[in-house]
Amino acid sequence: MSEELKREYRVCEEIGRGRFGVVFKCYSPGTGETFAVKSINKLLIADDSIDRQCLYNEAKIMHLVSPNPHIVRIVDVCEDDTYLDIVLELCNSSDLFHRLSTQRVFSESDAIAVMVPLMEAIAHCHRLGVAHRDIKPDNILFNDWNDLKLADFGSAQCFCEGELMSGVVGTPYYVAPEVLAGRDYNEKVDIWSAGVILYIMLAGIPPFYGDSTEEIFEAVLRANLRFPTRIFRSVSPAAKDLLRRMLCKDISRRFSAEQVLRHPWITSNDGTKEDGVVA
Repeated sequence: MSEELKREYRVCEEIGRGRFGVVFKCYSPGTGETFAVKSINKLLIADDSIDRQCLYNEAKIMHLVSPNPHIVRIVDVCEDDTYLDIVLELCNSSDLFHRLSTQRVFSESDAIAVMVPLMEAIAHCHRLGVAHRDIKPDNILFNDWNDLKLADFGSAQCFCEGELMSGVVGTPYYVAPEVLAGRDYNEKVDIWSAGVILYIMLAGIPPFYGDSTEEIFEAVLRANLRFPTRIFRSVSPAAKDLLRRMLCKDISRRFSAEQVLRHPWITSNDGTKEDGVVA
């Protein structure tokens, strides 16, 4: 970690690890406030690589989308020749991946409690011209007050209205088919990923799966969305309607974040209402 970080903060235990960075808990000696710090070794990243560009984009984009109640707050950036350290709000209360591992299937009301702040965070990013591009349960954190916080903008990209993006980024199971197909794409890749999360919360399994990464990608490219009766017997028509609109292969028909937030399943706060299907 950078000398600047060591001067300003006291670094404690490791709490996470990524491809290029390690996340530590730290605190400010002056205020006693605790934070998380993502420490990235720049020597591990080639100067001309896309990863180097993403490295510097992350802090810039986090400043752009902050403050927002549903996005991890950036506190400070420290740097020297070797390390880039991003000091962040500390979210101590696990992540959605952990909650899915322990709870497996969510009630519709519990799923709504996740989807509303998540989609508000995504809508906020899209209004500001930012696509996250790696929405997945590991990047959905909770703080001590159980507030949802969208994290990890390492793959995020700024866009102008009507402008398309390129590059294969994302995570198996959650990546949108247009990304895997190598086509240019827009910010609706985030809606697809959020739709996969909603499906997993309600079903306990992903909508598109396989025994290997290659098989998963093939299933995502086919995008054959199904609702097995045995699993979806108790899931409301409104919830399934929203899933069809989020996991729609036709990007022009796929919902925007704002449309998701206006869907009756979301606005009614009661996924059991059968009249909540959008015509």
